[in-house]
Order: sequence, then structure tokens, then C-alpha cells
Amino acid sequence: MPGSSALLEPVASAVQRAIDDHRLVGAVVLVARDGVEVHRQAAGLADRESGRAMTEDAIFRLASVSKPIVSTAALVLVAQGRLDLDEDIARWLPYFRPHLPDGGVARITARQLLSHTAGLGYRFREPVDDSVDGPADWAAQGAYARAAVSDGMDAAGISLEENLRRIASVPLQYEPGKGWAYSLATDVLGALIERVHGTTLDVAVRDLVSGSLGMTGTGFVAHDRNRVATPYVNGSSPAAASSSHNGLPVDDVRMQPHRLDEGEVVASVENTAGIIFSPSRIFDQQAYPSGGAGMASTAGDVLRLLETLRQEGGGLLPPALLKEMSRDHIAGYEIPDGPGWGFGLGYSILRDRRLWPTPESVGTWRWGGAYGHSWFVDPAQRLTVVALTNTLYEGMQGQFVVDLRDAVYTGLEGSR
Repeated sequence: MPGSSALLEPVASAVQRAIDDHRLVGAVVLVARDGVEVHRQAAGLADRESGRAMTEDAIFRLASVSKPIVSTAALVLVAQGRLDLDEDIARWLPYFRPHLPDGGVARITARQLLSHTAGLGYRFREPVDDSVDGPADWAAQGAYARAAVSDGMDAAGISLEENLRRIASVPLQYEPGKGWAYSLATDVLGALIERVHGTTLDVAVRDLVSGSLGMTGTGFVAHDRNRVATPYVNGSSPAAASSSHNGLPVDDVRMQPHRLDEGEVVASVENTAGIIFSPSRIFDQQAYPSGGAGMASTAGDVLRLLETLRQEGGGLLPPALLKEMSRDHIAGYEIPDGPGWGFGLGYSILRDRRLWPTPESVGTWRWGGAYGHSWFVDPAQRLTVVALTNTLYEGMQGQFVVDLRDAVYTGLEGSR
């Protein structure tokens, strides 16, 4: 592996510890400093049942790591003069006209979609009624669930336009520009990109972003099944709770993350409906392209995009637009469970370390993905870190994310 041993040791140890503790099954972690890759690590298993080792070129279901890719595609259209950040998207999507809470017709812009200030929500984040028994009944409590809205990770069997029509049938949570909520806005943005570019979203993203950057492992369909990492969930499955597995004692099996089942519902936040997962979706060429959650890629491809953006776009975007992308667009509004963080055009921005103690610099970009991923870019430190894992939700919001962050900065201090 390239890089200094002072950086390699704490990072490698943090990754291996998470695997040894059965918090992760497998991971690929890349670290770049000053435009040079200083750490590259593939650890654990891509598929535990077959014993297939994790490899550096493993393909992962990205979930929300799709968002910065699709957001960049939209901004390339802006740079080309084909899309206006502040124009009403109704020009391009006349069928998408959600109503305001008071019944009025909303005016939504591309900027609001990119910054998640459009008034939309997510089905999986809808609150549930604790008095109702069973996850299937819980998921039916919210307005998006009643409208059969897809979050982009299930096997919905509908088109992107049909999903947008379902989203538009639900009143907005607030007037666009007057609040912040993590949402299906990037899926709407994907439909907007399709209309402006005149192609399907997968072709548009390839034309505008991934093709020019050589992101050959990135797309909305994974064609090489042998490279795709199998997804797992922290916590035991019902079968593991009642039997041994491969000769392991029951208590040991319960500690192991279990293989994610087709259609399994897993909540990332207590008392919410949870995400309906379809691991097979990434192989389905008929599944609609979800701009917010539907892509697959490699750690190397994600690093290439983030490093391109950090290094002033590499010709992909002009400096002024990159500055706009990494500016906090939600001053005055808070991200739930994220005090001190704002939001730019595609990812969160650290704005106040007093509210979120961290070694990261103010202005750091960060986000993750529900299948078990996290990444961050610290422009002040000229640093980019990508960690794609196959274990949810530890790889997105568990102790591993904190341990990896701290290990990176410890390594940087030790290498000085």
C-alpha cells in the first residue's frame, strides 16, 4: 500500500478492529492527501458465505453515495448554460406539481432540490405508530407510504415518472426554501437531468460525469456480479436467534451481521418506517434510475470524483460553481441529529465545530450511504477519505465511522 506507515497503521487498525469485532463484514478504505493516494485497504469478506475476500475493485450498492454523483451531473448542465439553478423546474417537469401545506401550488428550483430545501421528505423517515404491531403495519402510517412512494432502494416495479407523480400527490412539508429535510429531492433532480439532457439518467450521468472521469465501475446497473459485495445487517436474523450456524455457538452467531434479505425493512432511526431493501435491484435493468440511491460504484471511482471536486473540478466544473456547491445553503436551519452541520449542493458542510466536536476542519464535506458507506473531504487539510463497506448501518453511522475519522487525523499528526 502507498503512503507513510504513520498514517497506515492507525487506519488499518481501525478497519481491522471493526471486522474482528463483527461490526463489519468487509470494507474498502481509500485516503488521499495532496492529490496522492496515501492509503488503500481492502479488508474482510465481500461474501461471507462463499468466503470471497474483499478486493479493492469491489462494486458496492451506493445508496446515498449516488447523490454527489448525480448532483455533479446537474451542476455540469448549469455550467453548460442548459439549466438554471433558480428557475422553476415546472418548465421541464410539468407533471411534477406538489402542493404547499396550505393547498397552494409550489415553485421548486434545482437549487432547492440540490440542497434538500424543496419541502420533500423520504418514506423511510416517516414516523411510525408504536401502538401498531409489526413492521409492515408500521410502514403504512406515513403519507408517502400511503401513496406507495419508493425511496429508490426497493423493487417497486414502476417508472421514475410514476414515482414522481406519487411524490407530487403528497403535500410538501414546508414551503420550498423555508426549511430543510433530507429527501427524495435528488430523485426529482434525476428526472430533471433526464429532461434537460434528453436521455435516460444513466446515459446523462455517463455523458456528464463518469465517462469523462474514467469511472468505469459506476452506473445504475451492475453487470459483473462476481465483483459485487454482498450486503449484511448488524444484528442477528430470526434464524440465527434459534439455531447454530456452520458449527458456531448460538451466541457467536447472534453477534454476526446477517445477510440482508430481499425486501427486508431496516430502520436507521428509531420509530421510523425504515428502508425497504432490494439487494437484487442493482442487477435489474428495468428498475428506474434513482438519482438519490440507485447507483453502484467502486471506492476508487468515488475517490476520483471527490478528488476532482476538491481540486477545483479538473475542468468538470468552473471554480465559481464549485464554490457554490460547497457553500452552506441552509443557514438558519438545522440538520436533525447533526448540530453544527449545514448543507451544500449535494452533501453536508461542517459549519460549527463547537456544536459538533471533531478533528475535521470547518468547511469539511461529508455524507454516507445506507448500505454501509461514509466519505468526507477536508479541503483545508487537502484530504479525501472514502470508506465503502458491505454492512449497514455500522459503515454509515456506527462507531466505525468515528474510529476511522479519528484514525485518519491521528495518522496525519504522526506523519508530520
